[in-house]
Amino acid sequence: MENLWQEEESLRFKHSDLAMRVYTSRLLGQSDELVLHGGGNTSVKSTQTNIFGLEEDILFVKGSGWDLKTIEEEGFSPARLETLLKLGKLPSMTDTEMARELKASMTNPNAPSPSIEAILHALIPCKFVDHTHTDAVVALSNSPNGKEVLETLYGEVVLILPYIMPGFVLATQVFEATKDIDWANLEGIVLMHHGLFTFNDDAKESYDKMIELVTKAEDHLKSIDAFDSLAKSVYEASTSDYLSLAQARQMASHYHQAPMLASWNMDSENVGFSSLENIDDIATRGPLTPDHTLQTKRIPAILEHDPREGVAAFAKNYLKYFEKNNDGSLSCLDPAPRYAVWKEKGTVVFSANIKKKKIISDMVEHTIKAIQWGEALGGWTVLSEEEIFELEYWELEQAKLKLAPAKSDYDGKIVLVTGAASGIGKACAEAFASKGAAVIALDINPIIKDVFKQPGILGLICDITDNNSIQNAINTGVATFGGIDILVSNAGSFPKSAKLEDLESDLLQKTMEINFSGHVNIMRECTPFLKLGCDPSIVLMTSKNVPAPGPGAGAYSAAKSALTQMGRVAAMELGSQGIRVNMLHPNAVFDTGIWSDEVLESRAKNYGLTVDEYKRNNILRTTITSHDVADLVITVCNKGFSKTTGSQIPIDGGNERVI
Repeated sequence: MENLWQEEESLRFKHSDLAMRVYTSRLLGQSDELVLHGGGNTSVKSTQTNIFGLEEDILFVKGSGWDLKTIEEEGFSPARLETLLKLGKLPSMTDTEMARELKASMTNPNAPSPSIEAILHALIPCKFVDHTHTDAVVALSNSPNGKEVLETLYGEVVLILPYIMPGFVLATQVFEATKDIDWANLEGIVLMHHGLFTFNDDAKESYDKMIELVTKAEDHLKSIDAFDSLAKSVYEASTSDYLSLAQARQMASHYHQAPMLASWNMDSENVGFSSLENIDDIATRGPLTPDHTLQTKRIPAILEHDPREGVAAFAKNYLKYFEKNNDGSLSCLDPAPRYAVWKEKGTVVFSANIKKKKIISDMVEHTIKAIQWGEALGGWTVLSEEEIFELEYWELEQAKLKLAPAKSDYDGKIVLVTGAASGIGKACAEAFASKGAAVIALDINPIIKDVFKQPGILGLICDITDNNSIQNAINTGVATFGGIDILVSNAGSFPKSAKLEDLESDLLQKTMEINFSGHVNIMRECTPFLKLGCDPSIVLMTSKNVPAPGPGAGAYSAAKSALTQMGRVAAMELGSQGIRVNMLHPNAVFDTGIWSDEVLESRAKNYGLTVDEYKRNNILRTTITSHDVADLVITVCNKGFSKTTGSQIPIDGGNERVI
């Protein structure tokens, strides 16, 4: 493992103990092989002057909700060291009591809650303490002779302890195991199936020791060719696979009682793993580390020819698992899987939102590697079902559920927007993403691939007049997110002004192709997925020119009128499937790509107005922006319009000719 310490960079952090703690914490956080998404924790023992002018010994320990990769000084919770040491010597304490006492020990009540392992950090008599969930060490511990292998590898300088739940019991276990030990001769502590601690009075020494011990574990894996034993294979998806994925996502959403994303990973390593002969067995033995269970559940679903059956089987077995281990005091979590192995086709991650998608995907990536390493070590061996259940239904985790923030209306929802590189389409994509939705953003302009920086928006090149282009884009979007719940059909162009006698056939045909046929194409190809969607809805971006056409805009007015008529028909045809279809008639939205200076001048001239008069030519004398239209789209797709379909809604500031 690469040691990331840079002497020159470290000098920027030497001004305080806490600053140096920030630096080495970030070094640990930069390696996914050490910690993932808030995993692991670090601390430093220092002093702080209280309000009475007295110096107190303080443990600055990573606070809840912070990630080592990006942690700042305010991400560490300041707890009185004396209090923590007293807590560690108590004969017993529930974890709920411990969490309360940890909070009470803090010198700043506005700081984040201390890590649940704060007492353990306090009991280790070294200034700096580093704790990671290193893949290599945990994989070694998840093998039949893991303890013996680790003892041989590290000798007496590393203490190997059996797995025990995090919290007070773990702290007392370490206290009892080390109370007669010479800490000067100890370089680390391995907690079986959990992770590795290193410590030192010097930040660099503690970090260096972590890298050194993990490297020894990696070198052992290399010596048995574990790194080179990962299975790889290729799978060519068929059209029916994407519908099967959407069906599985629909089923998972049913058990989750809320929309879920379903992300299909069919790279060579995921397909290779899913193609292993004994995949049913090894994939369902248990997680890389029990902490992952809080995100991934204990095991994946196994999907075959009809993925819905695999999702349903998982939910049924999960309820049995809960009933078997419940002591009668617990509330069952939803029984939907968080990931699945789709035999010979890769893996699928089921997640409540974009953030969870990233977390679970990364954990699955590390898990499938570690499982194969474990097999190379003699067999993937993990904790018992009962031990994993204990962590999954830990009292502190159950308490967190009651404090969880309310879900966004669009968490887990999937929206496809056309013409998304600019104007109304771009505003719609960003608005939905800000509300928690995953967005498939399509545009013929290649800049679509780079327009959006946020992870919840997938920009894809697509020509809505080309059926192959549409199908490829939809397949890619569905593989990434799992289906389609909302279609915002927005792509279009405003042709140059031309009166009937001057209207060229090519211009008419092109206008109809983009502003009518293209919308019909995208609706047709999305409909099979919308039928499997959660509260599915279609919004067609039509025009004020439908109820009030303008001179010189005959081709555009006719195309949008035809689209409106098709939308009305679609509302009638798709209503029985629960799919709502509504049309918006924007007007005078001038921050869009179709309104060039030339077009503006031409349209204003047709009405005998200046450009400025033309822009404000509505009853409210108001300006209408792309973001105003996007807000209306969000509203129309929301619960407030759940009983509305086939409607035509103007957003034009009030147009006398329409009224």
